[in-house]
Amino acid sequence: MERLTPQLVADLQDSLLGWAAPRLRELPWRATRDPWAVLVSEFMLQQTGVARVLPKWSAFVDEYPTPAACASASLGDILRLWQGLGYPRRARNLHASAGAITTRHGGTVPDDLESLLALPGVGPYTARAVLAFAFEHDVAVVDTNIARVLARFAGRRLKPREVQSIADEFVAEGASWLWNQGFMDLGATVCRPEPACDECPWTHECAWRGEGDDPSVGSAGVSVAQSRFEGSDRQARGRLIKALGAGTVKIGDVARVMDRPSEVAAKLLTDLERDGLVVFHRESGSVSLP
Repeated sequence: MERLTPQLVADLQDSLLGWAAPRLRELPWRATRDPWAVLVSEFMLQQTGVARVLPKWSAFVDEYPTPAACASASLGDILRLWQGLGYPRRARNLHASAGAITTRHGGTVPDDLESLLALPGVGPYTARAVLAFAFEHDVAVVDTNIARVLARFAGRRLKPREVQSIADEFVAEGASWLWNQGFMDLGATVCRPEPACDECPWTHECAWRGEGDDPSVGSAGVSVAQSRFEGSDRQARGRLIKALGAGTVKIGDVARVMDRPSEVAAKLLTDLERDGLVVFHRESGSVSLP
């Protein structure tokens, strides 16, 4: 970013760290540096709010305290515990990552970007989050909250490479854990879709300050509102996964359980089988969790 001078970056770092230190949200995964526990939290927080994750994270790390413990469980058991978080492919990917960590890395979560990115379901954000929050490496994390702050601060929509590049310029060396956590909290609690600009420690340097079109809309890394859940295919799949948590379901009952027309239910069931989230038992005409 053209206007970023070393002195301005230093001033912005000081103001954000000073703002964050007494205000940081107390979340249980912030109280640990166990890379497995951090990785679990990052998988769960993808597209799911903190309030829903809190009880599930605690239950999961109690039940599966290590990658090996998770890998040794069946995917069905993982899906049962995951119930309520939605997007069960994340549970499948976490289970697969646990297996990869166990077989490739001796059960220890790797501490380098390349190895983390090679794990199933781990993208640039999750990999950097583990490096920053578990290993306290000086890396910049970019989630939707940080991407929104950066676009507004820049006063324009940003391209994907720009977002990470600017975040890299900002990261406070030697304080990356607090820096990234505070930066995310700034976007989550102040620079929200409806911002409270007068509460922001960067308000005087921000190029937008709530005036005119919001540059974060359509900017790289800023998520859009999710489609309606009520009545969606996601809800229908979730109904079936929940029912399967208690036992098998007859294929002829799937449409009723999903509350979908039979042709729609058949397609959704096929998709779930393709994703490895259900298993057909054609001899008994039923379906179960893996």
